Amino acid sequence: MEMSEAMVNMILEQNKQLLKTVDSMTSNNTNLLGEVEDLKKQNFELLSQLAWLKRQLFGRKSEKLEPYDLHQLEIDFGDGFMEKTTTDTAPAAEEAQMELNALEAGNPAPKQRKNRQLVDDKSLPVETVVIEPVGIDMDKYKFMGEEHTRELVIMSGKVFVRDTVRKKYGLKDNTRPAGGDGKAVIIPPMPLTPVNKCMASASLLAEILLQKYVYHNPFYRQHVELQHMGVEISESTIDGWFKPACELLRPLYEELRKVVLSADYDQCDETVLPVIDHQKKKAEKEYLWTVRAVMLRLVFFYYDKGSRSSDIPRELFKNFTGYLQCDGHPLYDIFEDSPTVTLVSCLAHQRRKYEESKAENEKDADYALKQIQDIYKVERIADENNLSYEQRAELRRKYTAPILDNLEAWSKETHARKDVLPKSRTGKATAYMFSMIDRIRPCLKDGRLLIDNNLIENAIRPIALSRKNFLFCGNHEAAQNMAVVCSLLASCKQLDVNPRQYLNDVTARMPYYQALGKDLRELLPDQWKPGDVDKLYKEYALTLEMNVCISRPGTDD
Repeated sequence: MEMSEAMVNMILEQNKQLLKTVDSMTSNNTNLLGEVEDLKKQNFELLSQLAWLKRQLFGRKSEKLEPYDLHQLEIDFGDGFMEKTTTDTAPAAEEAQMELNALEAGNPAPKQRKNRQLVDDKSLPVETVVIEPVGIDMDKYKFMGEEHTRELVIMSGKVFVRDTVRKKYGLKDNTRPAGGDGKAVIIPPMPLTPVNKCMASASLLAEILLQKYVYHNPFYRQHVELQHMGVEISESTIDGWFKPACELLRPLYEELRKVVLSADYDQCDETVLPVIDHQKKKAEKEYLWTVRAVMLRLVFFYYDKGSRSSDIPRELFKNFTGYLQCDGHPLYDIFEDSPTVTLVSCLAHQRRKYEESKAENEKDADYALKQIQDIYKVERIADENNLSYEQRAELRRKYTAPILDNLEAWSKETHARKDVLPKSRTGKATAYMFSMIDRIRPCLKDGRLLIDNNLIENAIRPIALSRKNFLFCGNHEAAQNMAVVCSLLASCKQLDVNPRQYLNDVTARMPYYQALGKDLRELLPDQWKPGDVDKLYKEYALTLEMNVCISRPGTDD
């Protein structure tokens, strides 16, 4: 039976509608599949963030890895425990790792540190208390020996008033001239004080600064502590002494800055410093810069209205020539093509990113972390054998170079894998390593260079402790003053200089060094030696054409 033309047209039209419906459903299905993939990626990223947050809250913070057996990576557990890298550099890296294990096995075990008995320290004064038995007939006993029990004793702080007496003399007969340039009335010059017309001595000013930035006691706590010692000084008075004390030390800070920036190997980093914005009536997140001269072990902090722009390092290092070690922040890229500055990256920052990605992708993170562990093993072997800089560089070229080559090829290959999302922690870690690994290679040429920036981060740590106590700086000027004091104290810590002895001495000597035009380089922590303030006073008095004699309790001078 033949179909009419109308029915054929109707069937064709229905077929067209069905095809359109299929196309529409196919398109919708494709869109839905894309949305599902996007949701999977988003879910993966959220789970990674949750794992990282849980680890930050409850997990282990240390980045150190336990010693491991290199051959364990080759064991097949049947579940793809570790995919062996396919890069051409892997055999050279494995050979270097094998030799490192043998070299480390041949090294003697590091010496164990003995516990120090502070009560036997000969530098401490000893007060002896003798106890004799009483109520017995000593004729019936003979002396057999004695038992010693030692304990540490600490007394509360000692505060006293120093009364400086200047003897004044006048001519007995003022009608007759003294002869020459003699004066009718003679009085020794007033000793120079850290702060003009201030009752606070150098030791008290030094103690205030120490309490605030070494022991992290804010001014109100110091006020209470002085009250308990019987000294009534208001909190506002203590706060008012802070600024002139910092101004006294500022020329020394400028000298420190000049010395650090004249070195040929510096480290640089920045940290957050809350500073009150009085217009907005809240604390703004500003930045404090840190520069450390590695070979001199001197540190200075720099604050420029809290800026973190690239203009700061550009200005700081405009005359710098040498190695600049820093993290991978883009603001340091201004030195990428500099003819005078060679950028050196930090291996600890690369390790930290893989450490943070372990909860997300343990296999890749473990592989990278164990490669980095072998690089640190080279450094440990060099340290234990007290190698020279040239020998350390040679050891790095032999063992560290092939590991770096393998890490570079592996990170490039891993980042290109489909299962490693660019925005995942593993993707970010591999991208960061691939971009930064060339900045590690200068360490292969110069044995002085460190493979990480940990020492400058240690120098910043007291700032973080102080932030928890003083909470914020009152204004930009207060932040600059803080940078002055913390620079000197951080340098003392790097050089194992007693900060109390240093600040006490330098605060007392600074007025004379400025008045006499002496070289402030002598007062920086790396060259500092305790000085004689009385000698400086006599030298100062001679410039005023007067001889003086100083008498102190317990001295004959």
